[in-house]
Amino acid sequence: MRPLRFPRFRKLDCRNQAYALLLLCAATAPPIAAQTFTTLFSFDGTDGADSSATLVQATNGNLYGATVEGGANGFGAIFKITPTGTLTTLYSFCSRSDCFSAYPGGLVQAANGNFYGTTIEGGANNQGTVFKITPSGTLTTLYSFCSPSGCADGVSPFAPLVQATDGDLYGTTDYGGANGYGTVFKITPSGTLTTLYSFDGTVFTYPHALVQATDGNFYGTTQEGGTNDSGTVFKITPSGTLTTLYNFCSQSGCTDGAQPFAGLVQDTNGDLYGTTQIEGANNDGTVFRLSISLRPFVETNPTSGKVGAAVKILGTSLTGATSVTLNGTTATFTVASNTEIKTTVPAGATTGIVEVTTPTRTLKSNVVFRVP
Repeated sequence: MRPLRFPRFRKLDCRNQAYALLLLCAATAPPIAAQTFTTLFSFDGTDGADSSATLVQATNGNLYGATVEGGANGFGAIFKITPTGTLTTLYSFCSRSDCFSAYPGGLVQAANGNFYGTTIEGGANNQGTVFKITPSGTLTTLYSFCSPSGCADGVSPFAPLVQATDGDLYGTTDYGGANGYGTVFKITPSGTLTTLYSFDGTVFTYPHALVQATDGNFYGTTQEGGTNDSGTVFKITPSGTLTTLYNFCSQSGCTDGAQPFAGLVQDTNGDLYGTTQIEGANNDGTVFRLSISLRPFVETNPTSGKVGAAVKILGTSLTGATSVTLNGTTATFTVASNTEIKTTVPAGATTGIVEVTTPTRTLKSNVVFRVP
């Protein structure tokens, strides 16, 4: 397995690094009640090992994930697990006789119901792939990296993909590209890949997970590069125009942190949040917020459901809300708090955007709510 690049990082355990940041903000979540922890399943190697990626809940209610190692061939697996803990291994990587390695990352369920993901290695050139897998376990390799001369399309896609509002999937590679320091790419659900940007190793280098914000642009971090060679936060448009928003280690003593490894998350107040691996006031990393005047929004929990299903809508300044609609269909609701609305999927609802009208504005959901 190609070693990941973690320069100057202390106390690193690669097995404990998430592929993407999950940040639950107090401003958008209800108070935590009494907690009960339950181990649902223990991997034994044959069904997978080293499950480092975040789970994704599908529209059928089950959870889907990947293991970097293990499975029938030792190079990772895709699995399904019910909320009560019944696990099914759907696919074991490196099934072909000419396959040397794979190592899958996190999954995303697209609007068509299939899951999409990446492998760090494997594929026709053993430099990583983008794959599609159905909920029942039929896998198709959509693209093998390092296909053009010089690997101008990139090498080793490590971070999970994100499906944008235009229906295409966007991601990054850690290496390769025109300059050898990683790329940002988009790929259609059928497998047509376009390299949007190649990092140059001076100002930008080694990108990680992307998030599409409410302005339609993508935001991400680079682990190195920038004016202080300590990493950056960047914005890139769907067409590939990249702008550096922040250079880490800009504050005296690097109190702002350095080397952001995980991706960003957009809070419902519009701000972006993330973490750095090192530096900060105590030299052990930071949690940061970047405010760039992005519009507020609402998010639903869950992000899909049949008619009659209970749904929580999270946001900010929801007190006094007068209307909730799902793709134009009016829903009955109760304002539980300033940050939460309780509703159900209304009869006649179809897949689309959730809108909440408050006394001051209309808030739209950041992703489409799917009605199976």
